Order: sequence, then structure tokens, then C-alpha cells
Amino acid sequence: MILPFILRLADDALIYGHRVSEWCGHGPILEQDIALTNTALDHIGRARSLYQYAATLCNAMPMEERSALFTSVAIQNIITSGANLEEDHLAYLRDGWDFKNVLLVEHPNVDWAYTVARAFFFDAFNFELFQALSKSTDSELAAIAAKSLKEVTYHLRWSSEWVIRLGDGTDESKEKIETAVNALWSFTGELFVPTDYETAMAQAGIAPDVTSLKAAWMNRVQQICTAATLTLPTESWMHNGGKNGIHTEQLGYILAELQFMQRAYPGMTW
Repeated sequence: MILPFILRLADDALIYGHRVSEWCGHGPILEQDIALTNTALDHIGRARSLYQYAATLCNAMPMEERSALFTSVAIQNIITSGANLEEDHLAYLRDGWDFKNVLLVEHPNVDWAYTVARAFFFDAFNFELFQALSKSTDSELAAIAAKSLKEVTYHLRWSSEWVIRLGDGTDESKEKIETAVNALWSFTGELFVPTDYETAMAQAGIAPDVTSLKAAWMNRVQQICTAATLTLPTESWMHNGGKNGIHTEQLGYILAELQFMQRAYPGMTW
């Protein structure tokens, strides 16, 4: 059951990295434009490491098991040909329902406040997750997590500072970040609802029980929002499904852009 979990982590990183990369050349000031571009590269670099690991796991499986992993015809053809899967195949040739990223990372940038709020919720979760994963019994996953934690620590500091800056700033900036927090809040619950494969990973000691991460996440979110003079929503209903392949329409638009070149020119290399 480790493969779905690795793919989930990789998909989170790839889709979020793509979303953040959309700010390249469009940031409100040059310094933050560069900061977000570097953040996007961090996430895409993590996605690459995870996809490499996932491909290794796929290729070690018996043919009949590999053939049942994905619905993509392109990937099915690679598997039946006897060729090994590579990281690029997993990023560029899978169909939307094969992706396991959480819905939060699909959400459009909308404006700077939405980007900051989305980053803060996701960074605060990743900080707790990768701290735990760095102690995983799976050595490859633990190594990736340890490297990622250094990046996530910076990401969380950046997004926390911006939440406070906007919330405790002008009337307009406070209104915008409050609107963003309210809009994105219902996408945060999925982070802490375990799927079958996440439960299996926790039972095997490979990954933490995601429900155990919520208290620390909530404490940090409340602390930063209090400093930002923001009031957190009280609604309890949450969106769900991304980790099991049920996505918003936004993922389709992301993949149409992300996968266009490989779909238009199959097998193309530089």
C-alpha cells in the first residue's frame, strides 16, 4: 500500500508547485515574485524525488499488478511493452482520476490573499507531516522527508508572515485575507481524513496517522490568525475526495496545460 501514499505526496507537490509557478512574472513585487518561483521549484523538485521512488516501486511489481495500477492508456501501453515506468510518465501521462492530491492544492490563485491563505494552510500541514515522515521506517521516504522539511520550514515562515501582514495591515488587506481564509477553510478538513492506504501506512509505522497531526496544525493556525487579528470560520462541513481520485474541475485545466506537450508529441525528448 506504500505506492498510493507516495503518489499522493508526489501529486500534492506537483499540482501545488504548478499552481504557485503561475505567479512567475506576476508577483506584486519583484522580491515576492522570486520567492514564489523558488517555492514552486522546491515543490516540483520534491515531486520529482517522489515520482522517482514511485516508479521504482512500480517497476518492481509483477506485470499483472502493474497493469492494474492506472487507467491511462498511454501508461498501459508502456507497461505491456515491458518497458520500465519513469518519473515523467507518472507526471505527464496519468489521467485526472489517477491523481491523489488533496483538493486544496488545486484551488486557483484568485489573488494574492488567496495564494497566501492556501500556502499557509498547506505549509502548516506539511510541516507536521514531514517532521513525522523524517522518522519513517522506510529509509527512502525518510530521506526525502528530511530534505523537504528544511524547505517546508522556510515556506511556513513565509506564509505565516504574510498572513499576519495582510490581516494586521490595512482595512482592504484584512478584508481580502479574511475572505480567502473563509473560502479555503472547507478544503482543509481533507488533510486529516485518512484514506485506506494512509491508514495502512500508519499501521505499518511508515507514516503518521494524519488525524494525529490536526491538533498541532490547528494550534499553529489559531496562533497565527490571532496575531493577524483574523477570526477563523466555525463551519464543520468539509470537501473531500481528492486523495481517492475525485477532483474539482480545476485539476482538468491544470493537467491540460501541464501535460500538453507530452500529449501532443508523445515520447518527445530534448
